[in-house]
Amino acid sequence: MDVYDRLLDGVVLPRFVRAHYQAVRGTVRREDIPALVRRTMTERRVLDRLKPGASVAVGVGSRDINNYDCIVKAVLDVLKEAGAEPFIFPAMGSHAGSTAEGQRGLLKDRGISEETMGVPVYSSMEAVVIGRTPHGLPVHMDRYAASADWIVTIGRVKPHTDFHGPHESGLFKMLAVGCGKQTGAAVCHSGGYGRMGQNVAEIAAEVLGKCRVLFGMAVIEDAFRGTYKLEAVRGEDYPEEDTRLLAEAKALVPRIPFDKIDMLVLNEFGKDISGAGMDPNVTGRLGPSGIEAPYADRIVVLDLTEASHHNFAGIGAADVITQRFMKKVDFLETYPNCITSRDLAGMKLPAAMPNDLNAVRIGLQTIPGAVPEGGWRIVWMKNTLGMDSFLISEALVKEAERNERLKVEKDKFELRFDGEGNLRADMMELFQ
Repeated sequence: MDVYDRLLDGVVLPRFVRAHYQAVRGTVRREDIPALVRRTMTERRVLDRLKPGASVAVGVGSRDINNYDCIVKAVLDVLKEAGAEPFIFPAMGSHAGSTAEGQRGLLKDRGISEETMGVPVYSSMEAVVIGRTPHGLPVHMDRYAASADWIVTIGRVKPHTDFHGPHESGLFKMLAVGCGKQTGAAVCHSGGYGRMGQNVAEIAAEVLGKCRVLFGMAVIEDAFRGTYKLEAVRGEDYPEEDTRLLAEAKALVPRIPFDKIDMLVLNEFGKDISGAGMDPNVTGRLGPSGIEAPYADRIVVLDLTEASHHNFAGIGAADVITQRFMKKVDFLETYPNCITSRDLAGMKLPAAMPNDLNAVRIGLQTIPGAVPEGGWRIVWMKNTLGMDSFLISEALVKEAERNERLKVEKDKFELRFDGEGNLRADMMELFQ
């Protein structure tokens, strides 16, 4: 028995039951995407101004969007059929270590490459200044995109993890941050998250005024990462449509359905799950925007996903991690992103415990006060996308049964750990 086992030996985990959140699901299948892309591009008449032989810079981001490769390929195919000469450029600000090769590699990991897409991929961190905002901020654009006849962006519209406003993650932000490379992203973040909404709006407006933005393909996903909607938006319609689509996306985001819990446990954290690693709109820890329900006293994270490429930015919002998580972090993959966004909090690391069991036990042990009457109120999820199937402790069952959006199973069970103190592999089936 090591020192942690000795100190935490008296902390007993409660029994759990499985719960399922009833939320709206998208019905778009992967095989439907080419036809849907073609239809929305036709109905919205986004190619009316396109002339044969025109070069089109297609901005593709870093987020792990479901079916992203298929969506991008479908857009490229329609452009080529119209006689255009499209190419891809990474529109991802400072992500992937803020290097051209890193960004090219991240696209390849998403299934997007010259071989799979059939068009060139031009990756550079060089950006040119195309104008200034009303507040004097220089506005940047990827140098390849700036020299093209037209610009197209393909990205997801969703609530942002660190700021709120009429334009959050979506068409405007991709122009303001992603297309501006590291330099442009740094400018947009220069006022901190308190001014981020204003900067995104003003920078994107300047891009629309100075660059020839043909259209954007907006992607909305459901609460479980299913493709919910694909909609083509003409460049001149970005201001109104980005706001409208954001409102639609917000309505699909579930939150943990309890006003107060003692602890949230997440099996994994990662950039493929949320830009913040774990979605603050689900956890309630909104960083600069404050704290909302479920008002968890402790958040424990057990692992970092492989698709994060060792980027741990945002884990400081948790209270406890494991040493398994720590072994996967890479400061060179993380710090450039945080420096660009002026986010010191994004670089912080929580307490690291040797295994899953002691990570969870120290979380409970350090909550002030005795074990509450009725037992610990714990929600245990695969990740913040795992609302379709997650665990709740016994103390939450009666409250959950009164929620019409929750289906609660009857069987109660104890979680089992292996000889190393980590959650057993067969326990992972509970989160499927």
